[in-house]
Order: sequence, then structure tokens, then C-alpha cells
Amino acid sequence: MQTPLESFIDHKADTGMQCGNYSIDIPKLQEGEQYRFHFDATACIGCRCCEVACNEQNNNPADTKWRRVGEMEGGEFPAFTQLFNSMSCNHCIDPECLKGCPTSSYIKIEETGIVVHEDDTCIGCQYCTWNCPYGVPTFHEERKIVTKCHMCHERLDVGQTPACVQACPSGAIEIEVVNVQKWLDEDMAKEANMPFLPDANITKSTTRYTLPENLPTLKEIDEHILKPAHSELPLVFMTVLTQISIGGFFALFLGDILSLFGFAEPTFIMAIVVMLPAAIGLPLSALHLGRPFLALTAMKNIKTSWLSREALALGIFTALMNLIVILYFLDISQTMRLFVEFLTLIVGVFGIYSQSMIYRIKARPSWDRITTNLKFFGVSYIGAFLLAFVALILDFSSVALPLMSLGMMGAVAQIFFTYEDLRTLKSIKENKYQLLRTARLYDENFKKIMNFRFVCLFISGFFLPLIINVLLSSSIFLGASVVLGISIIMMTLSELSDRFLFYVTVVPLGMAGGFFVGKQR
Repeated sequence: MQTPLESFIDHKADTGMQCGNYSIDIPKLQEGEQYRFHFDATACIGCRCCEVACNEQNNNPADTKWRRVGEMEGGEFPAFTQLFNSMSCNHCIDPECLKGCPTSSYIKIEETGIVVHEDDTCIGCQYCTWNCPYGVPTFHEERKIVTKCHMCHERLDVGQTPACVQACPSGAIEIEVVNVQKWLDEDMAKEANMPFLPDANITKSTTRYTLPENLPTLKEIDEHILKPAHSELPLVFMTVLTQISIGGFFALFLGDILSLFGFAEPTFIMAIVVMLPAAIGLPLSALHLGRPFLALTAMKNIKTSWLSREALALGIFTALMNLIVILYFLDISQTMRLFVEFLTLIVGVFGIYSQSMIYRIKARPSWDRITTNLKFFGVSYIGAFLLAFVALILDFSSVALPLMSLGMMGAVAQIFFTYEDLRTLKSIKENKYQLLRTARLYDENFKKIMNFRFVCLFISGFFLPLIINVLLSSSIFLGASVVLGISIIMMTLSELSDRFLFYVTVVPLGMAGGFFVGKQR
């Protein structure tokens, strides 16, 4: 008489199930084919053996999960349905992690289609953890880099079963061969989607799902859990400071042009002041990295990564501003200076545009809106006020007035952009679930900070400048300088608080019911 274990092993052998076996028998890949996962939701019992086996195989700590199990439920008693989803990397045909990585640390193996991560070159910027709509890449706190599922490709190469497949007691996870073109043309729309998962078409996910028939309306069992995202404080300061510099530099360039028509010429001190925010802010971005000493390698993937483009453009922008400071100091001809300033402005504008495009990613709906671009450029109004402050200190009151007017127009525009950013959270229909949760974070968790942002911006960007204009018209220059200094501090705090809210209120796309997913960023 067979023991239960022997019976179980024989059953697996007779049915050809991959689970429980050390070896795997799958067809050899032909041209145009790759490996993929198949997940059978009708078989999964939610035991999470796959999570444990994956962590043990790859020596990961408990909170670093390359495979995760999510949970959904629906229906009414007694016709109640509980549905699980075990998901790791989908080894996409068009992986967003690969395109966005600034150091080209992701490789899609040509022979197998498996997407692997090259740990040695990773700088721990975690941009891929934002970019992936499935939230697959995971930051490894101990190693200070991002890590992810590689389908146990080193086991597959020698005919062994991946750890998650081998450990699943119900055979819910399998490795398959897929014809890529047939999958894209015929099967992906029907078999690649799972309730509450992002649209497979975003990255051309290859995972095939088998779902129960006649599914009722489901809900995520963790939908009541609403947590702020990571605050990313180094990026809060870096982005705001570099955006202030581009505004100040635009005002400097405009002043240098107007000096050709008899207006006061900008000075060496003004050039230094508009350069300083970028010079201070740009190095702060390295504090965001897991491996900051490799920061310069972030420029490696100019071809597809907006992060690489931002790093290169803003690096050149800051270097050119230093050159302009030297040109002012040495009193080089104005024609040459204007030419260099024009090039610097083009590079700086592209740098801030690249900076805003980093966040225009489908995986983060509250970021992926035109208001992100507008608000990033909108911060530049502070640069005009900063230059006006320097002009007052240097006793150029005639220069300060037009700069103040320019700054006030920018502040009013920024108030409008911020209002639209909040209003559209509740009016956009696509990804409504995530956007409404972002709106809830604003209203329930950060209401005071949001109110501070609006009040501070109105007072410092509109009300106080009106008072400054009155003081200037009365020749009270010291009083005007003090009030303007206070105003600049307030508007900077307002923009820093808004950027903080930008990061902490984002609700990403991802897997339903993943309340045990660990430290997903």
C-alpha cells in the first residue's frame, strides 16, 4: 500500500505537474519564443509556500519578497469566492524597469526572454520600483540595491525547476514557452490580465492567468489600508532648488538682454546667487541613492531613461552656470556671455523637463498628469524673487520692480497649477481608484500641510509683494528688502511642503490584497 507521500509523487508524475520535482521538462525554445510563468488561480490555496521558497533560494530577508501573494474576495454567503494571485516578475516583452533604469542594470536575456537585474552596476536609485506597474523590483535594505525575480534562470539553464514552482503544493505555478508574436496578437488580451492588476498592455506582460469561471464582483481585502508613500526628502530639496535656479537664471539672462537697451546690467554677485541653489541641490540627490559613490553612472542610459537625461542635463547646466560666473567676474565681452547664457538656458530647461518626465509614468497615476510638468516649471518663479532681493541689496531698485512683477505672475500661475492638480484627482476617470486614494491622503492625512502650502503661497507670492511695491514706491528700501527676504523664505517653504506632498500622497498601481508584501517602495 502506498504512503500518502508516494501517492502524491505518483500523481504529479502521472499528470506531468512541475511542482515537487527537481527537474523540469519543457520544450526547447524556438526563434521568437521565450519562457513565462503560468499562474492557475483555480488551484492556488494561498499558503505562501512560493514566497518562502523564493526567499530561501535567494537568501533574502523576510521583508524582501520577489514573489508575493495577494488576496481578493467577493460574492455573498454561501456563494463566497476567495481568489489569490501569486505574482513575481512578469518578464515583460517591453519592460518599463529596463527602459527607465539610468545605469542599464536590467537585461532581457535574448535567448530566453528572462529579465534579470545586474546587481554590481545598480546604484540603488529605486526608479525601477516606481516604474514597474506591478511593483516587482524591491529595494534590499542590507545590500542598498534593488533586487528582483530572475525566474531562477541559473536553475532553468541546467534543467532544474524554479524554487516557487517546485514548492507549490497545488501546482498553481508553472513555467511555459510562449510565442511572443502570437501572444501579442491573439492571446495577451484574453489571458494576461487578472482582477485589480494593471493592464498587461502597459509592459506587454507575459504571465498567463487561468481564472475561475463566473467570477463575482471582487474587492481587495486591504482596500481599507491607506498608507503614505516614502517622503524622498533628498529629492524634495533637490528638485525644488534646481527649479529655483532655472527661474533665477532665466531672469538673469533676460536682464542681460535688456541691458543692451540701456537697463542696468546684471552683476557677478547676481550670477553667483542664481547658481547656488542648483549647486547645493544637485549633490543632495546622491543622498537618495543606496550607493551614492556610484552617482555619476546615473548618466549611462541616455537613450531611454529620463533619469539619465536629467542627471546629464542638470550637471551640464550647473557647470555652465559656473562658467558664466567666471565670465562675469572676468568681464568677458557681453556677446560671448549672452551666447553661453542662451546655451545654458536651453540645457537647463531640458533638464527640468527631463526631471518632470521622470514622474510621468503609468505606474503612478497621480504623477502621470500634465500638472506635474507645469508645477515643476512653476517653482521657477522663486528665482525671479531671489534675483529681485539681490538687486535691492545692491541698490538696483529699478531692476527689482520688474523682477517682482515677473515673480508675482509666476506665483499666480503656480497657485492655479496647484489647484488644478488637486481638482483633477477627483475628475479623471482612468485609474480612478488610485487617484481617489491620493485625494484621501491629502484630505485625511495631510490637510494641515496642504492648507499651509496654499496660505503660504498666496501670502508670500502675491500679498507681501504688493506691500513691497508700496515700500519701494515710498523709497523704504531696507523695509522692502526685509519683507522680500521673509517672502522668499515663505514661498520656498510652501514649495518644499508641496513637493513633500507630491511624494507621500502617490498611490501606485500594483497587486490587490498584498498586505504582506514587505518593504515595497
